[in-house]
Amino acid sequence: MIDDLVPGGVELCEAYGDAGPEATACLFPAEQAVVRGVSEERRREFTTVRGCARRALARLGIPSEPLVPDVSGAPRWPRGTVGSLTHCPGYRAAVAARAGEYAALGIDAEPAAPLPAVVAARILPDAERRSADDLRTALGVPADRLVFCAKEASYKAFSPWLGRRYGLRDFAVRPRADGSFRGVVPGGRHRFEGRWAVRSGYFVVVVCLASAQWSGLLATGVSRGSGWQQAVI
Repeated sequence: MIDDLVPGGVELCEAYGDAGPEATACLFPAEQAVVRGVSEERRREFTTVRGCARRALARLGIPSEPLVPDVSGAPRWPRGTVGSLTHCPGYRAAVAARAGEYAALGIDAEPAAPLPAVVAARILPDAERRSADDLRTALGVPADRLVFCAKEASYKAFSPWLGRRYGLRDFAVRPRADGSFRGVVPGGRHRFEGRWAVRSGYFVVVVCLASAQWSGLLATGVSRGSGWQQAVI
């Protein structure tokens, strides 16, 4: 579904539900410990999305390793790689790449349905809600959910570098009708871009930060500076 959203050098694997071959992935003991005592539904999605990750890594020639969450909740990827996971009702996906080519990846998927009003009010500033209204009028899609999805993918890509002091509301994003979006990093005026699509009833958003452009910025702290709220995107 999202093959055309990722550039060369990024491998992806996706699964609809938990009935495919990815759902049969064997969990390492460290992964089993993470889901000990959780619901069967949570265990199945945890297993399937890691099956997706193992397949994406295998296409890079990387052997399977445990993908266990760090203190922020994001999975720790094998040395020399970057990646991202997503799961929502009925859909799971993973993207992976070599760290020499990409500094960070972020992927998120959401059902293509409007956000609950209370969530939209909490996550989307007024300017983004107006932008979402315009896009909904132009494309006939629930663009508030798309903005939320773009924020999630952006957060996944940048949060290992920015730390936990930022939330989704701090990422300014503006989807465009051509399937791209522009964003601004919290605390700074650094801009980035991503891709989005709506297919089979899901929004899928991907952020791929090329090492050639981003490694130096991320290593020195992209959040330095101020005035990101005023940046025009």
